Amino acid sequence: MLEEVERWLTRRSWSSGDRPLNRLTDARDADPHRTSVSVVLPALNEEATVGTIVATIRRELMEKVRLVDELVVIDSGSTDATAAVARAAGARVVHRDAILPRIPALPGKGEVLWRSLLVTSGEIVCFVDADLRDFSADFVSGTVGPLLTDPGVQFVKAMYDRPLGDAAGQGGRVTELVARPLLNLHWPQLAGFVQPLGGEYAVRRSLLERLPFPVGYGVELGLLVDALHTVGLDALGQVDVGVRLHRHQDGQALGRMAAAIYRTAQLRLSRGHLVRPALTQFERGEDGFVPRTHAVDTEERPPMREIAEYAERWAA
Repeated sequence: MLEEVERWLTRRSWSSGDRPLNRLTDARDADPHRTSVSVVLPALNEEATVGTIVATIRRELMEKVRLVDELVVIDSGSTDATAAVARAAGARVVHRDAILPRIPALPGKGEVLWRSLLVTSGEIVCFVDADLRDFSADFVSGTVGPLLTDPGVQFVKAMYDRPLGDAAGQGGRVTELVARPLLNLHWPQLAGFVQPLGGEYAVRRSLLERLPFPVGYGVELGLLVDALHTVGLDALGQVDVGVRLHRHQDGQALGRMAAAIYRTAQLRLSRGHLVRPALTQFERGEDGFVPRTHAVDTEERPPMREIAEYAERWAA
């Protein structure tokens, strides 16, 4: 590990308990215009978990204390009761297709995160995945904390254990097999991030609006790499929030995720095009193995500040 990264680990890695809630609310109240907080949950068919997450954030961080200013669920086309459950639990729910309708929406998590900047107003934006189980408000307060208390910090990711079934630490298979090798080999300054692909992180809006967003699974890697190049390693940090439990993907879904992440890295290394932006996988059918070919996400949305509607909103 680079000496620079070893020093960074001692200065920019924290535990959620390092900043008690009263310290965070005091910091927020001291300058509420610069420290307003928006929490965004991207959601697709998450009726089983989204309500508990929303209710916890609302109760712990909006009612008991005033740390979060707005809580928004972006529904990316759910066919279940995700929207109704989230709304009943106290979130504002916005459908992905209702945001920036002049640009047809593409499928993918990154697309939803990018569009969320147009319907939120916080100077700090905290993203939380909507499939978490045994959710703790520390996922929000922990990642937001350094941004409230240290003006030099601009991007904070959560770190945690990721069990796979009964096996501790065996989750995050795409992280260990794809993302971590890519980062260590090509962006060694980022080798200290425990969960580089984690979906829980908080970022200053002034940075987010300057970054391009891969529309699909590559969004977390893309944002992290581009943030490094934009503001430098010392502006990035991570906070230990304990354990993350969520729904695990099957092997083929992980393969598609891995391909999208590799493509995101490849684009940043060469700024070129993939020769064949597709991934063929195999499923056993009645007559043997059947090939299934999936497109690899190749679209990226431009920095939000280049979008006229966003510029007009923030100039008003």
